[in-house]
Amino acid sequence: MKGVHFHVAFVLLALAFTFASAFDPSPLQDFCVAINNTNDSVVIFFFPYAVFVNGKFCKDPKLASANDFFFPGLNIPGNTSNQLGSKVTLVTVEQILGLNTLGISLARLDFAPYGGLNPPHIHPRATEILVVLEGTLYVGFVTSNPDNRLITKVLYPGDVFVFPIGLIHFQFNIGNTNAVAISGLSSQNPGLIIIADAVFGSNPPINPDVLAKAFQLDKTVVTYLQSRFK
Repeated sequence: MKGVHFHVAFVLLALAFTFASAFDPSPLQDFCVAINNTNDSVVIFFFPYAVFVNGKFCKDPKLASANDFFFPGLNIPGNTSNQLGSKVTLVTVEQILGLNTLGISLARLDFAPYGGLNPPHIHPRATEILVVLEGTLYVGFVTSNPDNRLITKVLYPGDVFVFPIGLIHFQFNIGNTNAVAISGLSSQNPGLIIIADAVFGSNPPINPDVLAKAFQLDKTVVTYLQSRFK
């Protein structure tokens, strides 16, 4: 009899873990406007746990307004007078709280004339689709190991290109005029890892011996690069 009780308990525990790790890929309500002030939300407690939605509390739907779904000014050019000659203006759940759980976001990309660069980076949680509005962009991504194949294309106004989720990609202005593009991303919070910043500008720094061996560089070169990305 004890053996039966043990097996029943084991099955129930396994089911509990299954339910705890499950998720529905689509929203279960019209919207879930994110808020940071928990006093304005209704939190359901299943002792000893509180329920969160993608790390964001939901505003009472009756209190939602048009401003929760609105972001102005994407027509304003970004300031490209910086070292990279580019500016990315994000419109994620941080800018439009109503994007929470909807699985989509947007970005405007501005590039200075020849040389404006959105450097090699990845979005760990999103595929990106880009359309060029102005200028000429050289874009590409690198496939995963073991091939590490570079797939590139020169884009002109009206051209569209897709960067698969999690792959290193970049955009570079090869024209003599400003370039502008709009990107759609398949997450309300796509994340961003700029390769050079992450490798050479981590905090605290990665041991230079590790990077020297990984990149087959002299250690003095590594320490110089780390000083540049602090």
